[in-house]
Amino acid sequence: MTVQAILGSKGQQIISVKPDAKLSVAVKLLGERRIGAVLVMGDGGMEGILSERDIVRVLGERGAGVLDEPVSAVMTRKVVTCKSADTVGAIMEKMTAGKFRHLPVVENDKVVGLISIGDVVKSRVREYENEQEALRDYIKTA
Repeated sequence: MTVQAILGSKGQQIISVKPDAKLSVAVKLLGERRIGAVLVMGDGGMEGILSERDIVRVLGERGAGVLDEPVSAVMTRKVVTCKSADTVGAIMEKMTAGKFRHLPVVENDKVVGLISIGDVVKSRVREYENEQEALRDYIKTA
């Protein structure tokens, strides 16, 4: 299974914030959408990613006053990405090795989606269920 298959079932909607948005605005967006990360998109494209972990880390370090600072002061700037053709196994390895849970999908220097570890797990479970069903059908007809 590939990243494209995951995007095909989940959709390609990208939730983002501007780099100069206040962190409090991004926190509210994460809560309202019940998501764990947003892409930080400027005029030139993706500038970073902001995750729950980034927020918790900076709150622990600098306190609640950081909520009035821009997202660009908190976001992760070095973003690991994947391509639509990448396999689920490959992105699982990337996520595990990098210890992150969200992976932007980029094609021709354009962000086309965002994959979470939850999306990956769902796709793997669906894949195993389909295999089990196929085996049951095979056994019934043998």
